[in-house]
Amino acid sequence: MLNLTYLSHSSFILDDGTHRLIIDPFITGNPTCPVSVDEIEAQYIVLTHAHGDHLGDGLELAKKHGALVIAVNELANYVASKGAKAHNMHIGGARTFPFGRLKFTIAHHGSSSPEGQYMGEPAGVVITMGGKTVYHTGDTGLFLDMQLIGQRDAIDCMLAPIGDNFTMGVDDAVKATEFVRPGLAIPMHYNTFPVIEADPHLFQSGVEALGLRARVLQFGETIAL
Repeated sequence: MLNLTYLSHSSFILDDGTHRLIIDPFITGNPTCPVSVDEIEAQYIVLTHAHGDHLGDGLELAKKHGALVIAVNELANYVASKGAKAHNMHIGGARTFPFGRLKFTIAHHGSSSPEGQYMGEPAGVVITMGGKTVYHTGDTGLFLDMQLIGQRDAIDCMLAPIGDNFTMGVDDAVKATEFVRPGLAIPMHYNTFPVIEADPHLFQSGVEALGLRARVLQFGETIAL
């Protein structure tokens, strides 16, 4: 079994009862996150890219809990230079960890550190954990190769940005879901700031019109996949 918690923005916790993993832990300074960083604990931290609203509290959490940060090569090197444990990977590469299998995918976006350093390519990530496979697209625009991602792995849950401006908007996110055809699609990366305001229920209705399942999670809500 795998429990998925949506903290808000692009931050999710995956917990199989033994291992706990957090993706893009943007907690401090996030006006929509219902918990404080002191309430977060994880053994693994997965970063899709280095922008402040994704790297977030990753370094603090990694050093506080001795968590392993998993990221693309340049970002992993940056994290290690700041005193945290890191495992270097890159797009297209997969590895099996104690919690399960993780593979980075392409994402069309950017990635730079808070200091403005180039942090390698942005990424999406496919994680198989607790008998379920989750595809977190990262910050990205729509791309046709999403079809291949859905063909290579049977995706139980897809996490897709809908906020537009910096990422896909609702219509492109619906098309992305059509490409991947997951068991469940969940919208993310919206309503954190005025520039990415979006109605997640429009995404849900668009996905359901395709005969696929979608669900809007409340910030802080946990579901069993």
